Parts: sequence; C-alpha cells; structure tokens
Amino acid sequence: MAFSAGDLPRATRSEVMAPHAMAATSQPLATQIALEIMRAGGSAVDGAIGANAALGLMEPTGSGIGGDLFAIVWDPKTGKLHGYNGSGRAPAGLTIELVRSRGLEAIPPVGPLPCTVPGCVDGWFALHERFGKLAMKDVLAPAVGYARDGFPLSPVIAQGWALSVRRYEKFAGFKDQFTIDGRAPATGEVWKNPALARTLGRIGSEGRSAFYLGEVPRTVEQYMKEQGGVLAASDFASHQGEWVEPVSANYRGYEVWELPPNGQGIAALQILKMMEGFDVRGMGFGSADYVHTFVEAKKLAFEDRGRYYADPAFVTGLLGEKGAVAKLISGEYAAQQRARIDMKAAALAVEPGRLPSGADTIYLTVADKDGMMVSFIQSNYRGMGSGMVPTGPNGGLGFMLQDRGEQFALDPNHPNALVPGKRPFHTIIPAFITKDGKPWMSFGVMGGAMQPQGHAQIVINLVDFGMTLQQAGDAPRIHHDGSTEPQGMVKPMADGGVLNLEPGFADETLKELARRGHKLKPAPTAVFGGYQAIVRDPKTGMYIGASESRKDGHAAGY
Repeated sequence: MAFSAGDLPRATRSEVMAPHAMAATSQPLATQIALEIMRAGGSAVDGAIGANAALGLMEPTGSGIGGDLFAIVWDPKTGKLHGYNGSGRAPAGLTIELVRSRGLEAIPPVGPLPCTVPGCVDGWFALHERFGKLAMKDVLAPAVGYARDGFPLSPVIAQGWALSVRRYEKFAGFKDQFTIDGRAPATGEVWKNPALARTLGRIGSEGRSAFYLGEVPRTVEQYMKEQGGVLAASDFASHQGEWVEPVSANYRGYEVWELPPNGQGIAALQILKMMEGFDVRGMGFGSADYVHTFVEAKKLAFEDRGRYYADPAFVTGLLGEKGAVAKLISGEYAAQQRARIDMKAAALAVEPGRLPSGADTIYLTVADKDGMMVSFIQSNYRGMGSGMVPTGPNGGLGFMLQDRGEQFALDPNHPNALVPGKRPFHTIIPAFITKDGKPWMSFGVMGGAMQPQGHAQIVINLVDFGMTLQQAGDAPRIHHDGSTEPQGMVKPMADGGVLNLEPGFADETLKELARRGHKLKPAPTAVFGGYQAIVRDPKTGMYIGASESRKDGHAAGY
C-alpha cells in the first residue's frame, strides 16, 4: 500500500523486548540456539558463533565456514568497541598473469579461480579466545546436532536454494552434498548434512587447527587441483585474521561505527555525513527530495568506494596515506561533496572526490546479561559461493568455498589489484551506534552493495524520521545500482545508473524522480537486503530487538 510523502509506513510486527538477553538472526532455530547458549552460561560472542555455525547449515545460500566474517563487539568490561576483520587472502598461486593466461579479462564469479582462504573459523576462535565463556565444543554442539539429525527448511531459504541448484549443479561435489537426488530440498522438508556435522564436530573437539591444518586443507588442495584451482593447504596454514579499530562518524549526536577498509563500511559514513547537511526530517520520508538527495549522496560515496577502497596493507595510493580514512568520513569532506549535489537533476556521471592533500550474506546480532553486544556478519559472497564443494577419499567436508576473489581487479595499477596474499575489497559490514559513549544499537543490513545504503537508511529512519526499531527495517528501501565497481572492470557510471524503490512509494514521488532524470526499475525483494538489530535502552538497560520481515528469521530474548 502506497503512503504519501511525509507519512511513516507501519511496522509489520511489534518489537521484541527482554531484560536479560536478545538475539536476532535470519532463521528462527539459529535465534533459539544463541539464546540457549547464553542460558547455559555462554557470552553473546558464544551465542553469535553458535548461531553462525547453525546458519552455515540452515542458510547455506548466504553463509558457511567456507567464507569470511567481520564483527564489532561492545565489551562492557573495557567500555569500548572491538573490531575484527576475518577476511581471507588470495592464494599464493593466484596471480594476474595466471588469470590472463586462461584468456580471462576478469576473475569469474564461480569456479576455482575466485576462491580465497576462508576466514570464518579463524574468526570464531579469535573472538572466542577474547570473549568466549563456554568450550567451543559446547558452542558448536547445537549446529552439529541439527546437521546430523536434520531440521525442516524454512520458506525464503528454500527459494534461494532452488535457484542455487541451477547455478551450481555442474560442479563436482555439489549435488552429493547440497541436494536430495539432484534437487533442492523443499520448504518444510528435513535437511541433513552429515559431512558438515563431522567437520564441525572436529573443529569443536580439536580446535582451530582442525580446519587450517591437516585433513581439511589437504582435501581442499587436492580437490582444487582437480578443478583447475590453486588454493592450497599452505594458504590455509598461513592465514590469520586481524583485530582492527572501528571508525566512526557523528550523525546528529549519534556515533555510527563501521570497520575500515578492505570493507565498504565507511561508504555508509560518507553518505550519512553528506545527508547531515540537509533538513532530512523536513523533506519527509518517501518524498522525492529525500530519495533524490539520498541517491545523489550514494553516487558520490560509491565513486570513492569504487576507486579508493582496498586492502590498506597493499595500497600505495590514497588509502596508503596517513589519515586517509578519517578524511573520507570527515565533516569537511562531506561539505565539499554535498556541494556537488544538484537538487533538480540526477547526476549521470560522477568522478570520485578530491581529498585535501596531507554479493548474499547473513547478518546476526546478539546481546547478553552482562551488557556485551555483538554485531556479526558472515558470507560466502554470491549466494552459496564459488560452487567448489571439496570432497576427498574420506568423503565430503559439507561446505562450499567462497568466491571473494571475484572482487579483485586485473589492472595492476588499481588499488584493488590482485596480488597473492592480499585481501580483496569486501562487501560485508557490521555496524554499531553509541550515544554519549554508551552502547545503543547493534545492527546490520546484509546484501552486497545494498549494505552501506541500508545502514545509512536505517540510521536516517531512526534519527531523522523517529521510527521504531522494527519500523526502521520494514520501511520501503532505496537501492541504487550502476556505480563504478571496485574490480575496476565496470566502466565508470555514465548514465546515472538505475534506481530501485520497494513498493510503497507514492506515484507522485516516482513521477517527480523520473522528471529529475532518475531511471526507475522494479527489483526483487532480495535486492533490498536483510536487517537485524538490537537496542539497549539507556534508561532501563532492557533490550529491544527487531528482525527482517523480508526473511525467515526473528528476534527473541529472555
């Protein structure tokens, strides 16, 4: 149902409230697992790891131990945020020359070449070592049990699984480990993954080394050789994630936190800092002025994203300069960028800003009785990943390898150029908000390039338009596509790109946007991402949870 500009859309359901703990995930059983782990004495980090392990089984269309993770943790003991970058690196044998020698002008989205080292399991153990309470065996036990004994598949995930079968059925190992007699499991059908149960069981009993040393990487290496890939056991052995300092920008008194590149989180901060200079509340939610301003700010931020964001350890250009990230998210730079926005017409071509010198995912959030809050995101990248499902003499491993390497550019002069051992530009980003130095909100919006756009819209919905936590996620979303991509293979935006609006925006808004030069096009629900959030009431200490109405999951607490 369409709403008039300035009116607020209704929430699809009530917020969830609880005094001691809260979890919000994209699958109901995973939410329950997080709560069960915390009831047994586990921390919010334990609950997040347990839920993530379950989602790799229950929602392999967006996650799994063959992928990477990022997290932001509020630690009540130290009273500060901790960031973790769990992205894997390019294999030692993957070079620009190798890719070009196979007649390719870009790294393909599937197959053996885009596979980078999985950073997920390493991330589990790094987070657990610092913030965990229960033994890892107990944390992973619920996922092991469901993988062994089975669970009924939920509807939205079943739809994605059916699409994935057509995408991956040609790859060795896929049908054996991810189908039932060559077809996707249907809604309500019981799915088991005994191979994953064995792998997770070993990880729980033997620790991190069960995944990065020994049989698992040896099986992966042999399988990859047979498929024409170069990911090797030595790449697993050399992997190490990284603790990083989150970065923030203030938006109307709220401190919004993201992780620095190689991820895209600072794009959300760039958008927000540009939007801060406009009377967004006065424009009204759903108005042509609001949508137009937001999209134009996104275009400017994403040109910087496409030209500058990369692994800072390998960049000698902009991000290699001291203080570059701080400049990108500064108020001064935002004012400079904001002045480039024409309120009467959509920009058809945008150049990156000039600084002063000097892609499917799961998101979950968990909070515990001690005040620890975790913003956690994990993905295999494009849906289930690369299509590479390792199997060996002792059977399959039960997971698919990610295809993050597709994000590398083959231009050696590009900041995101492929280099062995380098981390690719990354789309998955967790977020957090503090207010007056206190934890307020842990949230995320999964979904490739939608993520920074979604983060900024959630913040604006809450702060400018005064929506509730559930309303902020349910409100129709804006998605713009067509900006320059970090791979450097897509031509810079030259036609203004395409604007996707979810159903609900008024006809007069659509007509006015078209008049200003925006190219509007309908898009499927999946394009607009998936949201989970937890707020801690600063007055009572109670938790408030919200979950994405477009997916299968829910928020719950105790």
